[in-house]
Order: sequence, then structure tokens, then C-alpha cells
Amino acid sequence: MEAIKKAVKLVPGFALAVVIAVLAKLIENLMPVHLIGASVIALFIGMIFNYFRKPAELFTSGLQFTSKKILKFAIILLGASLNIRIVLEVGKMSLYVMVFTLLTCFGIGHFVGKALKINWKLSNMISAGTGICGGSAIAAIAPVIDADDSDIAYAMSATFLFDMAMIVLFPVMGQAMGLSDMAYGLWAGTAVNDTSSVVAAGYAFSEAAGDFATMVKLTRTLSIIPTVIIFALISAHLKRKEAGADGETVMADLRLIKIIPWFILGFLALAVINSFGVIPETVSSGMKDVSKFLMVCALAAIGLNTSFKDMKKSGFAPMLHGFIISALVVIVAIAVEYFMGIV
Repeated sequence: MEAIKKAVKLVPGFALAVVIAVLAKLIENLMPVHLIGASVIALFIGMIFNYFRKPAELFTSGLQFTSKKILKFAIILLGASLNIRIVLEVGKMSLYVMVFTLLTCFGIGHFVGKALKINWKLSNMISAGTGICGGSAIAAIAPVIDADDSDIAYAMSATFLFDMAMIVLFPVMGQAMGLSDMAYGLWAGTAVNDTSSVVAAGYAFSEAAGDFATMVKLTRTLSIIPTVIIFALISAHLKRKEAGADGETVMADLRLIKIIPWFILGFLALAVINSFGVIPETVSSGMKDVSKFLMVCALAAIGLNTSFKDMKKSGFAPMLHGFIISALVVIVAIAVEYFMGIV
């Protein structure tokens, strides 16, 4: 009976998130040009709603459940759309470029964040969103490091704004540099953040470039796994250190099963299963659609939990952080291609 009561309390908040998610999908489909994904639209609708009228206490439990638990479930389902073999199909060249772009994001990003006096959680979410796959990477890392909803929203906003500019500028720059379809696809796939933005920038150049950019993007998505494991270890270390500082005796259990988040294990398991062709293509496609919609619902809930006033406290620094790292990734990615002789 108690479990039923708890479940009923979750319904209003979840239902509100679903309504906003449906509205965001409708707006996305009505756009003549696909520039903004439904996830970002839902995030901003939620934030605008919160600005004019903060959700009543009736919705609180459901919104928290949606922004945390439903988000993790959506990440698990995302694994069913990935194939580990894609890494081999795309080739070693994309892995080389990704290694350098990831080192740029998290290496230089660490020092940029410190210089701008941004808290490490927000700084690394911006770096993850820039280096891996926009909102999906931010969403995967956020629960591992116990990030605040306002920081999640700010990280997504920082990467999103640069993505919008890249959708317009990338095809123009690619043409100006005389890039081949493969070279441009590799560049867009490793330097543009969000999946929808990669697709938009890729196919704006050519169909072949769009196909290759999408494959590279899927390869980048797999780097979520080691990245989340690393941040889980960092978070566990910091928690242990914090507890020790309070004079408590803490014996950290560093077994992988304790450190790796359960939802990432589920994500990895589905990706491996899908790689062996166990999951039928129609089922895999359906699970991906459900995952994407639940992700939109989660981001709607995050938006509803986020106050513009709280975001203002962070100031302009996170946006500057996002711009610096994104610009560096664009430069590093094309420089590596030139060095490898791809361009």
C-alpha cells in the first residue's frame, strides 16, 4: 500500500514532464529546418515555465523522479541502439582524432575551469558535453557526480549555443577549405557536440558526409562508458576524502560493481547484446525512440526544476568556458586531420 501511495505521488510531476516533452517534439517537427533538438526545446520550455510560475509541491516528487530515475533508464535503453563493431567500421583514424579532442576537452578544460573559478562538476560537464555527445554525455555524468539541476541546465546551454553556430558555420568552412566528404564528416563528427547538430551539419555538406559524420558520432558516444567510470572513481575518492576530513573512519569499497553506476552497466550490456544481433532491428529502433523521448521528458523535468535566478549566480563564466573549449576542439580536430594526411 505504501509503495502504491509513493507511485501515485510521482504521477503529477511525470505527467507534466510528458506534456512538455510532447509539446517539444511537436515544435521540433514543425520546424522547417532541424536546428534544435526536442531535448533542448523541452529544457527551455521547463525553465521558462519555472520563471513565470514555479511548479507547486504536488509536482515536486514526480519531477525529481523523472529528472533522476527516468533519465538513468533512458540512458540504459540508449545502449540498444549502439553497436560496438561501429568502432572498427569507422576505423582507427576517427579514434586518433577523438583521443586528441577528448584530451583537449578534459585537459585544457580543467585549467580553463579553474581560471574562470567554475566548480569542478559544472566545468567537467561542459567538457563532457563538448568532447563526447552534448546532452547525452552531460546526462550520463550528472548523476555520477551528484550535479545540481541548475548546473546540468547551464552545461547544456553552454554547449547548445556553440552548436547552433556550428550548424551554420561548419558547411561554409568545409567548402572554403575544400574538404572531401570523408574529411568533413570526420571533422563534423568529432567537433560538433549534440547528435542532432552533427546530423544537421553533416547533411548540410553532402549525404555522404552526413552518413560518415553520424557513424563517427556514434563512435564518440561509446566514450561515455570509460568517461563515466573515471568520474565515478573521482567522485568516490572525493566523497571518501570529504568524510575523512570530518574525522570519520571510512573504508572505501573500490570494487567495480560498487563504483560503476548500475545504469551504465545496463547501457553497456545492451550495447554488447545489440552488437551480436540478438536484439531485432525493429525492437532496437523502438527502444531508441523510447529512450530519446524519455530523455526529452527528463530534460523537461530538469528545466522545471531550474531557476534562471540560480543560473545567474554562475555568471558569464560557464558560457565562456563552453566557447573556449568548443573552439579549441574545432581547431584540434582539423589540425589532427591535416597531420594524418586525411585533408
